[in-house]
Amino acid sequence: MSKTIIISNRLPLQLQIENKTVHATPSVGGLATGMKSVHKDSNGVWIGWTGLTEEEIPANLLDDVIEATIKEQCIPVSLTKEDIDGFYYGFSNRTIWPLFHYFMEFTEFEKESWQSYVTVNEKYAEVVLDNIEEGDTVWVHDYQLMLLPALIKKKRPDVQIGFFLHIPFPSYEVFRTLPWREEILKGLLGSDLIGFHTYDYQRHFLSSVSRILRHEVGFNEITLKDRIVTANSYPMGIDYNKFAKAAAKHDATKNQSELQRRLDIHIDTTPDAKMILSIDRLDYSKGIANRLRAYEYFLEKYPEFKEKVRLVMLAVPSRSNVPQYQLLKKEIDELVGRINGKFSSVSWTPIWYFYRSMPFENLIDLYTTCDIALLTPIRDGMNLVAKEYIATRTDETGVLILSEMAGAAQEMSEALIINPNNFEEIADTLKQAIEMPKAEQIKRNKFLQKRLRRYNVEKWADDFMTSLQDTKHKSDIVKAIQMTEKQESEMLNAYKNSEKRILFLDYDGTLRAFVNNPEDASPDEELLELVNTIQKQENTEVVIISGRDRHTLGSWWQQIPITLIAEHGVWKRPIGGEWAVTENLKNDWMDTVRPILEKFVDRTAGTFIEEKNYSLAWHYRNADPDLGEIRAGELSSVLKELSANNDLGVLDGNKVLEIKNSTIHKGKAVTKHIFEKDYTFQFAIGDDWTDEYMFQDLPDEAYTIKVGLQKTAAKFYVDDTERVRDLLKKFAAQD
Repeated sequence: MSKTIIISNRLPLQLQIENKTVHATPSVGGLATGMKSVHKDSNGVWIGWTGLTEEEIPANLLDDVIEATIKEQCIPVSLTKEDIDGFYYGFSNRTIWPLFHYFMEFTEFEKESWQSYVTVNEKYAEVVLDNIEEGDTVWVHDYQLMLLPALIKKKRPDVQIGFFLHIPFPSYEVFRTLPWREEILKGLLGSDLIGFHTYDYQRHFLSSVSRILRHEVGFNEITLKDRIVTANSYPMGIDYNKFAKAAAKHDATKNQSELQRRLDIHIDTTPDAKMILSIDRLDYSKGIANRLRAYEYFLEKYPEFKEKVRLVMLAVPSRSNVPQYQLLKKEIDELVGRINGKFSSVSWTPIWYFYRSMPFENLIDLYTTCDIALLTPIRDGMNLVAKEYIATRTDETGVLILSEMAGAAQEMSEALIINPNNFEEIADTLKQAIEMPKAEQIKRNKFLQKRLRRYNVEKWADDFMTSLQDTKHKSDIVKAIQMTEKQESEMLNAYKNSEKRILFLDYDGTLRAFVNNPEDASPDEELLELVNTIQKQENTEVVIISGRDRHTLGSWWQQIPITLIAEHGVWKRPIGGEWAVTENLKNDWMDTVRPILEKFVDRTAGTFIEEKNYSLAWHYRNADPDLGEIRAGELSSVLKELSANNDLGVLDGNKVLEIKNSTIHKGKAVTKHIFEKDYTFQFAIGDDWTDEYMFQDLPDEAYTIKVGLQKTAAKFYVDDTERVRDLLKKFAAQD
């Protein structure tokens, strides 16, 4: 029976070794809850680190640790202290975390940490590959394991792999500073589906893939040589019922915690005062220091609220061995002390500060008692605290103030959205929240609660898994025309047994891979020899048909006795003959069009004009990918309008726009060449839209092949130029 394999840095359990006995306690965090239906309820298995290093596990208890994890449907990955120091505390939290949260000043680029990150991802891959069976699905989580999808896909290309990033993905300008940016992107592209919390993160990722790896990127799809990768946004929800029921139970019970009694004393002594809640991990991305300064500014700007508000601030310890976090704690301690010292009175302290973790029951105390939640992260992937606060407001009162930099802000527009760096705005918004009528609070929270109840964490997990399965169907449809070994064997057999055969070969992107400078794409010795060998076979004709100009094509192939067709069919050079124009064409239109192309070259860095006898081409392969596509769209519209009444056409090739006489194209050229010739085997191969005319116009019995994964009129496709070279070698080996 097929299963889902979930992989994360940590397993969803806590392991403790006491009195030589191993105890495993399931976690109750957001991810563990959300994945319950995928993990526990549907034959799933979870792979990750136990939280104990190899050095911390006595040798005689190793089997007990494994057994304890297996009982929880988990499989452990064994990591050393050195692994954790380099992979987790090093690269994950001193490189990826600050960089992806735009704290470049805290980002470290250490080669040793990177190598540790690679090594640990490989360790995870080994465990995963040992446990994959046919039909399984893999779901990898978060920034610690961004190399893992490609490591798995390399060994098991048949397995569907999903990846979800739980932190922001930064803009291209930030991401490009990472020395190992290509490796990270290639690692992620081992996935079939990549999920993000927001569309912004998805857009940043696609932009980086386009600019750095130069892959073809559609709306939310990346076309690789052998498959399509989908990127999409899935805002993570919470276990809404858990928080709502806990809040309802809290309101009904008489057994109150010590914390709740302290909160009640505040309410009893100052019944009109408002409590403002701040809950975060102690992390520089959460904007806690700015929040305190903004609160201080609020008390200065609106002194009438002194002794009428109190900030209840819970900072949960996090990564306390990282220097930046130690400095941050010192800064927070000093700020709290200074603000309390500045504003406190005998009966009032403006800030209650807790630096510790709190049990779930105490969180409910805070959520249900505080009138306002103030959450101001500088950058945050989602921020589930905002959702938890709203879920616990059983009477639908309460005001959420939320940073626009949190992923949750895009779903929670009914909250009061602020810029976390704008103290003036935060102060004014605090005043607005304090004075907001209950009717307005209820109106806003009704919408929020309805949305959060509907799109909870289980719905999030279900949506992702459904989308992951859909990518398989999408790939199956595209791969239906991929040339298999059986089809290749049938084609080679037909080639061998045919009495008269012809091969039409496109050049750029087919016989040779694209290069930044088109002049550097001359054929290598192996290619020249292969084509020459095929041409020498009895009753065999090779035709190279290209958009290249005749002078370049002729000089490259001057020593090989083959037919050449240049400029998409304008010029033809038969074996042993001279170049001749295939039709009477005019080129007086070029003086009108050339200045238009020159303007686009001036406006678009990296582009250039290629001038041929009867056509002009605007190349934009070296331009910024996004700008190049935008300019290509603009230029195409201008040229099509210009050419509407002039018998001209615009060819949209692979990163090139070419304007030429509309009556000339590769399809017409090949049909004229084979007209009234009794070829018993016909073959054509090409990589872009200019070759589609050739595929469409050749007879049905012809073998037509597209290079690359694209929509095409060809019968088959192959992955890349290496695969084309392989096919040529097999043709050359036939007698």
